Amino acid sequence: MSEEQPLLLTDLVAHTNQVPARFIRPISDRPNLHEVDKSDTIFPLIDLDGFSGSNPSQIIKEIGEACQTHGFFLVKNHGIEECIINDMLRVSKEFFLLSELERLKNYSSDPLKTTRLSTSFNVNKESISSWRDYLRLHCYPLEDYVHEWPSNPPSFRETVSKYCTNVRGLVLKLLEVISESLGLEKGYMDKALSKQAQHMAINYYPPCPQPELTYGLPGHKDPNALTVLLQDQVPGLQVLFGGKWVTVKPIPGTFVVNIGDQIQVLSNGIYKSILHRALVNSHEERMSIPTFYCPSPDAVIGPAQELVDDHHPAIYKNFTYKEYYELFWNHGLQTESCIDSFRLPA
Repeated sequence: MSEEQPLLLTDLVAHTNQVPARFIRPISDRPNLHEVDKSDTIFPLIDLDGFSGSNPSQIIKEIGEACQTHGFFLVKNHGIEECIINDMLRVSKEFFLLSELERLKNYSSDPLKTTRLSTSFNVNKESISSWRDYLRLHCYPLEDYVHEWPSNPPSFRETVSKYCTNVRGLVLKLLEVISESLGLEKGYMDKALSKQAQHMAINYYPPCPQPELTYGLPGHKDPNALTVLLQDQVPGLQVLFGGKWVTVKPIPGTFVVNIGDQIQVLSNGIYKSILHRALVNSHEERMSIPTFYCPSPDAVIGPAQELVDDHHPAIYKNFTYKEYYELFWNHGLQTESCIDSFRLPA
């Protein structure tokens, strides 16, 4: 390999029974697991079957309310077959079970590489690491990237291609619903994202000997437009809601959907991008697969003019997604979103 590599977690875990110093958060920035809301609160679970049925207006209303009050919701009857989901989880796990030598063929700390294996979040910038390995893939337009993806496991490219194509179809449907829920034309969000981009992260969180000292990922807001998350049945995702961290409990056959910073801007602040984080545990590995649907780098993002008037002035100035993402990547995962850098004076 031509670039220096930090030890991947999958290899580190086998040789330690305590969290190395580079992963330990300051006392003021630790999970505080005793403060987590342990109630049965779940986020809105929306049945998309009704959207193509007799009552699409009800689905539009439910998603609009979820975007405004929670920023997160779950969807079922989304049209993606169970076998496609199961195959995606299977091949993802198979990748992380490969030998270190085989996995490291995909390693890079260069964020410009469109297919890369790495660890933590941004190893070039951060001072404290997160307890995560991940495989990052660009996947739209599919034909531009699939040849870069790992060829091992042998079924990886075919399986992931099928999965991300299906998820893109779901995202486009959701963007239509979100547009209509704001009173915009159903194609508004689709057009606002310009040529569009789709990325995927296959996150692997191995068991952690001292989970109270670190994070899988610390609290952050997503920089993209919309995120569709497939998680296995091990809890770990938490959302800050009502001043408390609430676990989004895995429900078989569902996806977790959350609003990113770009839809917050396009909606002129009506819909909110919400803080969320990933915890780890001491006894089980966890996998999560978020699909990030983004504007193309040259897309100009700003509040929809239909949502701006004398009583509702524009909150944000216009910017390109490239300009925004570069700021986010250098800013790192922090509880304060860099979206505030684009706010207009009150």
